[in-house]
Amino acid sequence: MPLVRRPHAPAEAPAVPHSLTEGTAEQRWSAVRAAAERPDGVPRLAAALAQESDPRVREAIFNGLARAATAESAAAVVPYVRSEDAALRTAALDALRAMPAASGPHLPGLLADPDPDVRLLSCELLRNMPESDANRLLIGLLDRETEKNVAAAAIEVLAEIGRSEALPVLARAAQRFADDPFLAFSIKLAADRIGRS
Repeated sequence: MPLVRRPHAPAEAPAVPHSLTEGTAEQRWSAVRAAAERPDGVPRLAAALAQESDPRVREAIFNGLARAATAESAAAVVPYVRSEDAALRTAALDALRAMPAASGPHLPGLLADPDPDVRLLSCELLRNMPESDANRLLIGLLDRETEKNVAAAAIEVLAEIGRSEALPVLARAAQRFADDPFLAFSIKLAADRIGRS
């Protein structure tokens, strides 16, 4: 009689403890890691992040959201770019940087944020975007920016990835910030690099 192989049962998603917010930090970390492997894990991770204080568990949550790389996971991370906690801000930026396609739709809002620190930090995210999108967003930001530190961050990224369409905006920025020697130097450097590329 021939042997009949049984079809392999589909792998089941790992079970997740009922709560990602109760128990020891080690238990929460394990629960977060399990939730990150499930297709329905993003809402649970997002809810847990709002309550979590342990750095290791928070890191696992951000990593899980970044691996999901969905519109929902990016939306869960974006508010933390505005956090007063530097560690949370850094973790949020790292997570968004790891999912450029999912975070892209949020960049116009971040670059228009009333807080200049948010605008400045968001310039870094543009390094991982397609160059055409990054240039468009940086040009828009630089053309309206009044804060020197934010302008400097935008110019620094443009110096690396800028295209010729950025040159008129850099010229206008040079006039607007003519009283700042550092910005004048940075603008000239960026324009020279773009002109040679």
